Amino acid sequence: MDASRFVGTEPLAADSKIDVARLHAYLRANIEGCEGALTVERFRGGQSNPTMLLSFDGKRRLVLRKKPDGILLPSAHAVDREFRVISALRETDVPVAGAKLLCEDESIVGAMFYVMDFVEGRSFWSPSLPDQSPAERRAIYMEMNRVAAALHNTDYRAVGLESFGKPGEYVARQVARWSKQYRASETETIEAMDRLIDWLPTNIPPETRTSLIHGDFRIDNMLFHPTEPRVLALVDWELSTLGEPIADFAYHMLTWRFPNKPYRGLGDLDIAALGIPDERTYRDAYLKATGQDGVSDRHWYAYLAYSLFRVAGIRQGIMKRVVDGNAANAHAREAGALARPVAEFGWHYAELAMKS
Repeated sequence: MDASRFVGTEPLAADSKIDVARLHAYLRANIEGCEGALTVERFRGGQSNPTMLLSFDGKRRLVLRKKPDGILLPSAHAVDREFRVISALRETDVPVAGAKLLCEDESIVGAMFYVMDFVEGRSFWSPSLPDQSPAERRAIYMEMNRVAAALHNTDYRAVGLESFGKPGEYVARQVARWSKQYRASETETIEAMDRLIDWLPTNIPPETRTSLIHGDFRIDNMLFHPTEPRVLALVDWELSTLGEPIADFAYHMLTWRFPNKPYRGLGDLDIAALGIPDERTYRDAYLKATGQDGVSDRHWYAYLAYSLFRVAGIRQGIMKRVVDGNAANAHAREAGALARPVAEFGWHYAELAMKS
């Protein structure tokens, strides 16, 4: 897969609803230092909330993230929640971009949006990190592990996020939510998804603790220092809430299970030769850093099945937007088409859980 099509920026589409002059006037009135000619470009990539680079005379840069245009599923694309969580985390050990403002006036760019600082750093689209040495790969992975632990160790009450979600029964509520979302976006019958919807409610592992969770913790949602193996910003907080940290981490570790194609996974690569920690080593480092106990095979497989169920639900939502003509980008159909194989992968782990 050519990763170049997912990185960098591109001009706004000819039919974009963003009125650059109106946006510029709003920014000048609400954020200091937004004078000078404004150029708006769209970041390439798979983000479900369209994300724009704002450049002022080619000097100062900010990032705008908005809801997609068109009719949206209930509670989806909550950019206001993203803004709230990165604002709360600014003074913690969790690296985030600086939040500037939230705009709920849909007349400015056609939808609710927020603005944050632009972070100059490296984006890694492929988890195999083909341009890095084995030592650099290991350092980058252990830095991701550190950030995951920092996030799940954050005292969400101390940073004002005690009402950001409901403590307890997180996975059960997520299964119910994504089942509903999936049914609302269903474009074809996927038998494996139907089986997961029936199986998961009675096979959810007992909850261990409540933490602030990201919901989409993976390498391409992080910006790294230009030369150091250090995360400067964890981005794309659309799915963040309060919940079970092991479930959040199991989702992150799907990378070790997915094959390289078409999922950009590590499952069929020689990760020892690449210098990437194996699944058990990586998971144990996280558990130690967060003070959590080990996880049984049955529970781990159940969390993997649940995580894949969520991914399939997200992919199905993308396909629904394609069918409705509201796709976020040109690659949406390709992404949405993976709903079926991901669901089938999820059912595979449900079966492994039942055998454990």
